[in-house]
This record gives sequence, C-alpha cells and structure tokens, in this order.
Amino acid sequence: MTASTVKIRTRFAPSPTGPLHLGNARSALFSFIFSRQNSGQFILRIEDTDLERSDPVFEKDILEGLKWLGINWDEFYRQSERLDIYEKYLKFLLAKKVIFWCPHSEKELALERQAKMAKKEPPVHICPHRDETLVQDPKNILRFRNDAGENIVFDDLIRGRINFSPKILGDFSVAKNLRSPLYNFAVAVDDSETKISHVIRGEDHISNTPKQILIQEALGFQRPFYAHLPMILGQDRSKLSKRHGAASLLEYRKLGYLAEAVLNFLILLGWHPKDEKEIFTMEEILKEFILDRVQKGGAVFNIDKLNWLNREYIKKLDAPDLSSRLEEYAGKWTRQIKNDPEKWLKIAALMRERLTTLAQAGENMAYFYEEPYFSKELLFWKEEQNAENILRHLTYFYSLFEKFDEKEWIKEKFSKEVMAYADKEGRGWTLWPLRAALSGRKTSPDPIDIAEILGKKETLSRLKKAISLFS
Repeated sequence: MTASTVKIRTRFAPSPTGPLHLGNARSALFSFIFSRQNSGQFILRIEDTDLERSDPVFEKDILEGLKWLGINWDEFYRQSERLDIYEKYLKFLLAKKVIFWCPHSEKELALERQAKMAKKEPPVHICPHRDETLVQDPKNILRFRNDAGENIVFDDLIRGRINFSPKILGDFSVAKNLRSPLYNFAVAVDDSETKISHVIRGEDHISNTPKQILIQEALGFQRPFYAHLPMILGQDRSKLSKRHGAASLLEYRKLGYLAEAVLNFLILLGWHPKDEKEIFTMEEILKEFILDRVQKGGAVFNIDKLNWLNREYIKKLDAPDLSSRLEEYAGKWTRQIKNDPEKWLKIAALMRERLTTLAQAGENMAYFYEEPYFSKELLFWKEEQNAENILRHLTYFYSLFEKFDEKEWIKEKFSKEVMAYADKEGRGWTLWPLRAALSGRKTSPDPIDIAEILGKKETLSRLKKAISLFS
C-alpha cells in the first residue's frame, strides 16, 4: 500500500449506552497507530443520526477521553450533519429498486422471528412486499432487497478469509426513513465519501461487514480493508463488564491512572510484541506494532496488570512532573500545596514508590498537613513490646531531634544518630513507634523522611503527644 491511500476511521455513538469504554478506545488506538505508521489520516466520526438517543454529554466524554490518551484526529465530523448525503443515496437505491419500504410492525417481525426459530430456521425477514412500490409512511422502514446468491467473502487483515451466507441476512433494514439512516447504511456511505482505506474495529462488528459490503456493491463503492480486533474479556472469559472491574476510560483518569499506563495497557489487549517486553512508549509502539501480531482469541482484562503498569509509570515520573499531576487529587490540601510548593515537591517524591494510582495521594499525604489521631496501641510494633521501652525510645528521639537547629533541618544531619540508636536497640522496636507517632498510620514511608518534611516544630509536637499517651 502507498502512504497516500491510507485513511482510517474510528467511530463512536454518543448514545445513552454510556461514555467511551475500553473497547472503543482500543479500536481508536490501533487505528491511530496504523495511520501514523503509514503516513495516513485518522478520521473521527460521531454516529449521532439517532437524535433521540444521542447525548452531547457522551460526545464530550469521547473527545476528552481520546485527547487524554494523546489520540489526535486529522478529520472530525458528525453523521447528523450529513443527512442530505445519506438521503441522496437512499433515493438512488429506491429508484433502482435495491431498497424498498417495508410496512411490517415490530410486533409482526417479533412473531415471525419466534416462528422461524421454532422451526430452527434463520430468524431473518424476507419481506413479501419487496416487489411492491410502497410510498413513505411513518410506520414503514427501508430495507435492502437481498438477492445475493453467492457467499459474501472478504479477507480480514487479522482473521484471514471470512465467508458469510447471504441467507442469514434476509432483507435487512437500512433506514427508518429518508432522513434517518441506520448504522450499516451510513457507515457504507461515509467510508466511501471520506475515502476510507482501512477499518480497524472490534470483532463484534464482523457480522455487520457483509451487510456493508452488499450496500457498497449496490452503490458501486470500493471496499476498504477490514481488520477485526479480538473482544476484551473478563477473567472468567465472558464479555467484559463492570462486574469485572472495568470502567469507562475517563473513570480510570478519576481513579488516578496515568494516560501512558492506560495506553500501554490497551495496546497489550490483543497484541503482543516479538519479545517479552511489556512497557512501551508511544514512540516504541509506532516502531514495533504490526497487525500480524494481533491475536484472534479474546484479550483478557487484568486489573492487576493495569495496576502494575501504573505503578511502573509513576516510578518513572520525576518529582516536579509527579507533584504537578498529583495536585488534581490533593482535595482540601490544595491551598497548603500552593503556599509551600517546596514541601509538596518533597512529599510527592516520597510518595512515588508507594502509589499504585494517583488518587491514593489523598490518604498518603493527609498526615503531612494535619495532625494524625491514633490510639496508644498503634505505637506497639508487636503485642509483647514493653510500654516502658516504647516510652524510652520516643523520649530519646524527642531529645535527639530537639538538639538540631531548625535552619539545618535536613535528614543528613540526624539520620546517622537515629539509625545508630535503631541498630543498637532494634530497628523494629524503635522505628515503628517513631513512624506511628509521626504519621498515625501502620504503613508509611521512612520516619526520617517524614520528620524532614514535617520540620522540627511539628516533629517534636507529634512526639510529645505520643509520649503523653503513656503518662
């Protein structure tokens, strides 16, 4: 293929079924990568011809989600703005008697499907009015007169040759009326009008492909290349849903996942590199991605894998970048962060190794900005630890920290003495109560690091409070 022929589209329906989900985001990502690899164009189409069901809120969610991942489009359009084009082609096919008005109601069609299924026949509709010239009526819909005799065959770039018998399609619907085209008709027209060369989408659209091919042939359109990606499955290998932990794309952002990690996760859902490498930048993906390495079987969603990737990407962030991203999750401490950016920078650097998601920052930063409340029991490393020894250790640390000048309050000044004492008395026995006294938590960073960030005054205040619990 030549670079000038590559033009790929991705599609989204902003309907009440929900916002941008992982399956569509992955199709968009694979399409975007393929277009960039071949110096082509990436087209974003909003399928909103069903105006009653389309919701601008979800269109906004779609656009924001793609931008968050760094998926930028070269062209953008809404199908609702192209109704004149669809009407022109519908009238053309009506004049050729390729499509016709079908007067059957939904109730009649449902009864027909039930009867055919009872006879173990394909539940399709062959309209007895297909040879009649009916006029447009609000009760009628437009159907494609399916007279295909030979199998519909196409070569999928991922799955190879695929065959469909036209008998399983029947006279399928193409529009509610001349101004309301249905999915398969609008898609076939758009792909030709916008000169789409490749269509990369989920395998749930394989069954739509023969219908689109018949429409293309009736209109004299050139057929694009098709590549159908494997379904995304839950751990039980059923279709992915919220019960498997799946969320809409922007929900992952709210939960504190990095766009880079989600993008990396999506590319591995159905594609594998030539080696065991798992972490990829977009630049590396653009170099290594090939459709030949897209698997045919379902891709299993694994939240543990996403969490691992997110932790790895967080670790790679330098302190300024991490602190900037974490501000979104600072909550009520935003003002304190703005007032002391240097302190915030140190906190962010300290949290980096402990975060799985950015949203965890709130619980990991609270004790740096407000005095923690905890019970006396928290200061005991083990049940058999002696209360007198805890008091002795805390009193020692209070005296140690008290002698250091506030102006020279850096951990290099006091860490050697803290660790010398801890090594002598036992690290667990000594550092546990110190950490608990400063953070009020069972798990937290090194108490020496916490003390440095808190400063001398706050460190002594918290130690004094812990000591008072033994009086």
